Amino acid sequence: MKPGDPEAVEQLFDAVAPRYDRLNDVLSFGLHRHWKRQLVRALQPLAGEQWLDLCCGTGDLALELGRCVRPGGAVTGLDAAAAPLERARQRQRQQPWLPVTFQQGDALMTGLPNACADGAVMAYGLRNLADPLQGLKELRRLLRPGGRAGVLDFNRLPQSAPAAAFQRFYLRRLVVPAAASVGLREEYAYLEKSLKRFPAGFEQERLAREAGFAQAFHRPVVAGQMGVLTLRA
Repeated sequence: MKPGDPEAVEQLFDAVAPRYDRLNDVLSFGLHRHWKRQLVRALQPLAGEQWLDLCCGTGDLALELGRCVRPGGAVTGLDAAAAPLERARQRQRQQPWLPVTFQQGDALMTGLPNACADGAVMAYGLRNLADPLQGLKELRRLLRPGGRAGVLDFNRLPQSAPAAAFQRFYLRRLVVPAAASVGLREEYAYLEKSLKRFPAGFEQERLAREAGFAQAFHRPVVAGQMGVLTLRA
């Protein structure tokens, strides 16, 4: 699978959708949910605000945001792949009091109005876009002046760093074998391939400023294995 190929990425997430949440829980020891909640808390969504979750997958962040923007606010989750969206909608139907809707669309060209959101998030999505810079430009277009955004993803590390050695071990010896046990070896082997083309933290900051953000700050988390890019329009 070629990293950044939109059709291949969509097919990948359609294929993994039935097992995606369970595998993420197993492979991160359930911590991915904690990392996402931390991201939301850092952005401080407020009641009455409008928020977006781009590359929303099965809806973790969108639903968490929905709890924060009540009353009066709303959240839109957008993803290119249909199967994860159906799972997200099923989860939302179990919590119908949350002001969250999901729709299929391209994070590079959402079709949403200019300056329609007070804030936005993207978890494990920027790395999969064909053009991360264009993805950041679209994110900036959607935000109102002063709006804030957060991007959570794997952290691209210098290959010689000890943390990079652990990251390779984790991906090759834990992630891929676990995925292979449920018939998803190739889909999860893609993770390491996608990291090789993903901009490092300082490059993400530069791209965000080029995209028009007034503030951009990347910090490593989880002993350097993950990274959080926080942005202000």
